[in-house]
Amino acid sequence: MNSLLAAFLSGVIFACGLAIGGMTQPAKVAAFLDLAGNWDPSLAFVMMGAIAVHAVSYRVIRRRPSPLFAAVFALPTRADLDARLIGGAALFGVGWGLGGFCPGPAITSLASGHAPVLIFVSAMLAGMYLYKMIERLRMPQAPVPQKASASA
Repeated sequence: MNSLLAAFLSGVIFACGLAIGGMTQPAKVAAFLDLAGNWDPSLAFVMMGAIAVHAVSYRVIRRRPSPLFAAVFALPTRADLDARLIGGAALFGVGWGLGGFCPGPAITSLASGHAPVLIFVSAMLAGMYLYKMIERLRMPQAPVPQKASASA
C-alpha cells in the first residue's frame, strides 16, 4: 500500500509540475519548438530545472542500499543504440511537435476535456496497442506440448 501511495503522490507532484511549467499548453510547446520563428525559451528553463533536481536526487538516492519499496534498484543495463530506439525517439519527437504534447502532459491535460487532448491520447494509446501487437507477431511462439498417444 505504501508503494501505491508513493506512486500516486509522485504522479500528482509530476502533474502539478507539468501544469505550472506550461508543458500542458500545446501553444507554448509549439513556440518552444519554433526555433526559426517566435521562439519561447521558457520550457528550456523548466527542463534544466528538472534535470538539475534529477541529477542531485539520483546521486542521493543511489547511495541507499535499496529503494524504499523494493529489494533492489531496477536500472537499465543496455547502452546500445539500435534502429528501433532511434525510430521510436523520432516518432516521439514528431508526435510532440505535431500534437504539442508528450505523454505525461497529455495525460495530465485529459482533465481539461478538450477534444485535441482526447484525440492525442487516443492516438497514443492506439499506437501503444499497435506496438504491442507487432511485438507479439515478432516473438517466436513456444511450441505447444503434444499429448502422449494412448497406443504407446
